[in-house]
Amino acid sequence: MHTGNKPYKLAIALWIALLSLAPATVYGQIRIPDEARIDETAVREVIANGEQLERQGRWGEALTFYEDALRLHGFDSSVQRKANLARLHYDVGRRYTDQSFVRSVDTMSRDDALRLYDEVLRKVQASYVDSPRWSDISREGVKQLDVALKEDVFNNKNLKDVDRNRIDQVRHMLNENVNWQNVSSPQQAVETANYAAELMWQNLGVKPTATILEFACGTAASLDPYTSFLTQDQLTEVYSQIEGNFVGLGVELKADDGNLLIVHAIDGSPAHQAGIRSGDRIVAVDGHLCEVISTDKAADMLKGPIGSSVRVTVVSPNQPARDMMVRRDRVEVPSVDNIHIIDNESKVGYLKITSFQKNTPADLSQAMWKLHRDGMRALVIDLRGNPGGLLTAAVDMVDLFVEQGTIVSTRGRNAREDFDYTAHMPGTWRVPLVVLIDSNSASASEIFAGAIRDHRRGTVVGQRSYGKGSVQGIFPLATAGTGLRLTTAKFFSPSGRAISRNGVTPDVNVRVAAKPEIGELKAAVDQAASQADPVMDAGLVAARQLLGVPGLSTRTQDQR
Repeated sequence: MHTGNKPYKLAIALWIALLSLAPATVYGQIRIPDEARIDETAVREVIANGEQLERQGRWGEALTFYEDALRLHGFDSSVQRKANLARLHYDVGRRYTDQSFVRSVDTMSRDDALRLYDEVLRKVQASYVDSPRWSDISREGVKQLDVALKEDVFNNKNLKDVDRNRIDQVRHMLNENVNWQNVSSPQQAVETANYAAELMWQNLGVKPTATILEFACGTAASLDPYTSFLTQDQLTEVYSQIEGNFVGLGVELKADDGNLLIVHAIDGSPAHQAGIRSGDRIVAVDGHLCEVISTDKAADMLKGPIGSSVRVTVVSPNQPARDMMVRRDRVEVPSVDNIHIIDNESKVGYLKITSFQKNTPADLSQAMWKLHRDGMRALVIDLRGNPGGLLTAAVDMVDLFVEQGTIVSTRGRNAREDFDYTAHMPGTWRVPLVVLIDSNSASASEIFAGAIRDHRRGTVVGQRSYGKGSVQGIFPLATAGTGLRLTTAKFFSPSGRAISRNGVTPDVNVRVAAKPEIGELKAAVDQAASQADPVMDAGLVAARQLLGVPGLSTRTQDQR
């Protein structure tokens, strides 16, 4: 099963199309345009602000801060390293608030853990897009274990009543004695993990399974920003997201100032029915303040079996806090939303695609027929903020608009991953088309926008997309119901252009605001939330032009 997902972010989304992955190491030499360079003062500022969050143990928020800096200001290596480290810390916290992972630590034998790690390595060897360096993989396993030993959530589970100084001594032993430098095969990598597990067991009493699982997770995280080990619950969630349904409250969340910001509440969901709206904040769950127990823990407490309830304390803008009980239920996630005629005079239709799920092509086709019955003469498809999803869904959706030719090509180290997806003429819509994108449009969104642009099938409007140009496969593992999300190929637009780090450049570039300083990132985000929608305005102008209606004809519009 191939997926294309957006990079991992702090956003603790309970319903987004795929689990998000954060940027990790930047590989190779990257040419940084002059306008994307950051001066040393700005770098020092962003690191200082990020380290303040780190000292408070707010690793998820630190990760988001570093990612925003990288996205807005380019690939600075020192900020990138801070983001990588924040991700490792954040991942430990997420694992140990995941009950399925804790069960694995408690019940899995040492031999089972070694077999799981061996299976992870064999999947990497057989299917990863690049040839793995086994010494690097072992080094990252040691690094992940070292990070875990600094985290209270790991120590509270595995190292009760162990003196901090003793833990630090063993950390030093690990870094001195684990010989990752000479690892040259999967089998040697397994042996290295087993040696580290024995060292931890003999000196700290840590169950070997806990150590070996850190190596498995560290291996996956070290390969690229989009590869990850999946706990049993995470694997189940991935499948639910692909199908477009899950059990929960029906909200997308993001950690913000120690609380949970409601990014979106799905219409008709339990949260929406309870009166929770976008822009609200959850400040406590079942009486526990989010800023005390951590936003990660609070987000996990919102999950639970169907029919159960959770008490949340919600603060709406300019209103006092209120307590409410919300019943968890099955939530259907609409991947095609807000379908309507946006311009009655010119009969311009509009729809927003929030993710690329299994059912999205059929939902899009159904939406098209509805707009057709309403008299649609042109169409605006909004992909802004869309993190991606299934590659095959993107291909099928492009096929609704492009008559023939290549839609996207995938290329991997394994020849089985080399494929050219092509369009077929039957069932093609010829309606004039505008596609809206922004810097958060990623993966499958970029496949769709790139194909429309390369085939000159429509006008792409907005900002350059994220630049996530790789394909992930979901591999179930034989042990404990776990899985592996693994990058298997890179994809290329019909013109042969690599999407990775390049993104899709719009035909009409709408610069919403002047680039903020790094220290003003949060203010810029807050300001953007309250602004008008110049991208939508430009898209509507473009649609009218495709219909021959007089309007603005500049190729770049500055909205400052």
